[in-house]
Amino acid sequence: MILKGNQRGGARQMALHLMNGEMNEHVELHEVRGFVSENIMGALNEIYAVSKGTQAKQFMYSLSLNPLGEEAASTADFETAIEKAEKKLSLEGQPRVVVFYEKEGRRHAHCVWSRIDSNEMKAIPMSHDHRKLKTLSKSLYLEHGWQMPRGFRNIKTQ
Repeated sequence: MILKGNQRGGARQMALHLMNGEMNEHVELHEVRGFVSENIMGALNEIYAVSKGTQAKQFMYSLSLNPLGEEAASTADFETAIEKAEKKLSLEGQPRVVVFYEKEGRRHAHCVWSRIDSNEMKAIPMSHDHRKLKTLSKSLYLEHGWQMPRGFRNIKTQ
């Protein structure tokens, strides 16, 4: 499973992107955790509102999870990958939104976390996040016995 993540601002734009049904045949809001709101727009607006008490410009972390080729991932596989990414990125327990998509029979997902630690009113640092996600990606390929992309073969897992 390919994991790509980045820090983001723009709560409204991110919410609209997550709800975009034009690019996908099916869009399913899977989880809204840690918010008063029960919908994507409201949840991401909450992240934005909390971020206003900080100097953080990129107050969210967005992760896309994409199985490659013919690899099929179950809901449990996605949930496990999200939990592992959350731990590696030090986002454990942070408010998050998880959305599943299906396009031409291929299922993929997005997860967006708040980077704002509401107790400290500071953004959680995201050092070496791309390296951490590549390492996790490789371990997921090995764990599931999926066909690993060439570029992952030399990545060291811990």
